[in-house]
Amino acid sequence: MITSLQDTVTLNNGVKMPGFGLGVYKVEDGKTVVDAVKAALQHGYRSIDTASYYENEEGVGQAIRESGVPREEIFVTSKVWNDEQGYHETKQAFERSLQKLGLDYLDLYLIHWPVRDLYTDTWRAMEELCNEGKVRAIGVSNFHQQHLEHLLENATIKPVVNQVEYHPHLTQTALQSYCKKEAIQLESWAPLKRGRLLEDPTLAKIGHKYGKTPAQVILRWDIQHDIITIPKSTNPERIVANADVFDFSLTDEEMRLIDAMDCNDRTGKNPDDI
Repeated sequence: MITSLQDTVTLNNGVKMPGFGLGVYKVEDGKTVVDAVKAALQHGYRSIDTASYYENEEGVGQAIRESGVPREEIFVTSKVWNDEQGYHETKQAFERSLQKLGLDYLDLYLIHWPVRDLYTDTWRAMEELCNEGKVRAIGVSNFHQQHLEHLLENATIKPVVNQVEYHPHLTQTALQSYCKKEAIQLESWAPLKRGRLLEDPTLAKIGHKYGKTPAQVILRWDIQHDIITIPKSTNPERIVANADVFDFSLTDEEMRLIDAMDCNDRTGKNPDDI
């Protein structure tokens, strides 16, 4: 379990990935995303998660260059979008992302969604990019167990990460167990359920005990479940507050209370419907 903002998790290929980062889902390109990423890096964040679909890779790259933080200290994730999948298309999509970011390599490249009949060809291209040293690690996003099992039948490189919607209303315990068994690190997107859990009385009551917000309680719960979490914010104060989760611990009973909030409720699509 990580104990600070700079702490890393060792992935199944030996690459070390920060256990806490900034997500920039659909954050407006230009000043908005540049300021958010710079604020995070200045506060000590070292992991930034973007995607071609977010249309802000250029701003993320600009922020990295202007931050003064050495490139090798920053863990950059991007993703190949659904209409970019397939063997040749993925190779081209990767080069576009790299160019927009203005980087020589990526730390992690993910398949954004398991597009039927395409994701195995997409994975083959990603394996080659990894073998060529253009990306340090490759993984998937929004994959159910059956997608992972199908991928692993032909893969020569195992995904290091499965980034999925994960929050107290969607704990995906069976997928969690499977990924743990396969040494595939689970990573949470929408950990705060896009703000829909911030008034929850259970989380508020637990937070009151520690002088913490419901958001901080959720992010701490992620950490104690050994799940990498990447809360999104463009507000510098909230970016700082989100990372202020290393000075308290939830009890086993509090962890069980939050686990019990699961009601299999998604804010995004079900991967089976892609």
